[in-house]
Amino acid sequence: MRQWSNLGDLIDRSRDLDRTAIIDLRDPEAPRTWTHREIDLLAGGVARTLVGRRLKRGAHVGIVALNRAEYAAAYFGIMRAGYVAVPLNIKLPRETIDYIVDDAKIEFAFVDAAGEALIGGRVPTISFDDDGPSGFGVTVHPATFETVTVAPDEIGQMLYTSGSSGRPKGVPLTHSGQAWAVSMRAPDVSQDARFIIAQPLFHMNGLFSMKVAFAANASLVMLPGFEARGYISALSRYRVTDLVAVPTMFARVVKETDLTRSLPFAVRKISLASAPTTLALIERVHEAFPQASISLGYGTTEAGPAVFGAHPDGLPAPPLSIGYPLQPDQVKLVPNPNGSGEVLMMRNPAVMSGYRNLPEKSDEVLRDGWYYSGDVMRRDENGFYFFVGRADDMFVCSGENIYPVEVEKMLEGAPFVQQAAVVPLADEERGQMPVAFIVPRAGTKVPYDEVKSFALEHAPAYQHPRRVKFVSELPWAGTNKIDRKALIEQARSLEAARGWSS
Repeated sequence: MRQWSNLGDLIDRSRDLDRTAIIDLRDPEAPRTWTHREIDLLAGGVARTLVGRRLKRGAHVGIVALNRAEYAAAYFGIMRAGYVAVPLNIKLPRETIDYIVDDAKIEFAFVDAAGEALIGGRVPTISFDDDGPSGFGVTVHPATFETVTVAPDEIGQMLYTSGSSGRPKGVPLTHSGQAWAVSMRAPDVSQDARFIIAQPLFHMNGLFSMKVAFAANASLVMLPGFEARGYISALSRYRVTDLVAVPTMFARVVKETDLTRSLPFAVRKISLASAPTTLALIERVHEAFPQASISLGYGTTEAGPAVFGAHPDGLPAPPLSIGYPLQPDQVKLVPNPNGSGEVLMMRNPAVMSGYRNLPEKSDEVLRDGWYYSGDVMRRDENGFYFFVGRADDMFVCSGENIYPVEVEKMLEGAPFVQQAAVVPLADEERGQMPVAFIVPRAGTKVPYDEVKSFALEHAPAYQHPRRVKFVSELPWAGTNKIDRKALIEQARSLEAARGWSS
């Protein structure tokens, strides 16, 4: 398999370029198929277009759109021309998008109609959805392009991940580091594999799957977003063989038993990653797709997804194990400073050199080339690793990181909220979900629906509290801080007794 230096050139031109690369299902009734050759030339056209705009080498170029074939071409083309690709989370509110545009110093962006509404006017854009003379279809012409040679430590992409301060952190990632990660995964993928991506391409989970598919000259089915029945139908209709998904997606998939029992499937490999899962869910996935092998994956934006894999002696992975270290000398466990257990640290070529514009945060997680993950792990006698939980209070809902303070600040911006505390509650479908204890302002009586509406209007949908309890005061711990442990126990009791406020 070819080795890459510029991540934008993630293609092996010695292979059959007329094979299907992407089946774009933005319109399921009118799918569009793109070959590897077509995406290659379109990426070349993107690169030529950007160079023609005289952007300086290393300029940051955003992508603000839902999944589509043009997204892939823009992503590869940006890096191919020597610029830094910055996919933006379009689920974020406008205020946060504005912060990222400023923090990353984005100079240009490729957008769809919704993305144009978010950043239009802030930076020059080309819209995938604009059919006019300034739109993508007219201004970007498929073309060959001589890929820019990059330095070993040159940044190729920057992803933004949630921060404890409530603001996302920029994670600059090198061409060489990400190419190394791809090289650790792609050899295990056959050319006849067909992936499916419904998770957003601004997230490492879907983005890395796309890169592996292109590196292996395989193909992928691309959906603009996830909806269980449409996803299942695409799995069957397009004979998907391999997939990586967030467990919360499959918690919904397995509920659609009329489809999973009646449709034919070609799925042979399922990897669940980016969020905790349960044995019960794995069993239900196996029941729905008995012909498929099921494994759990692990990775972080800061250190990449090439950390764990199969045991070198062929030992089968125990239930709920995330695998055996691909390179044992690149992982270690250290005492958890926030409680019991041990926290995973990693070092490998994919590890970032530091967060953008956040030297203190970088120093907190980078130690002599090792990345401190904050993930509490355990290791069994055979060297298999198991995810236990987070060392701090961050939790994951439907594959998205949630910090309670971030949600509390949003809720306390409501005119009817005096004080709010948010804690996680276990949920099979979402992994964990945010629940809120709210002290209302004096003289107000607020139904849950009003809290939900406010949250959905002012924050990403995944942050809205799924349960609310109105209380007269919040419990304190000995430090005069809110006693979150007590609230977590109270939340469990309320769930069992169905005692939440309505």
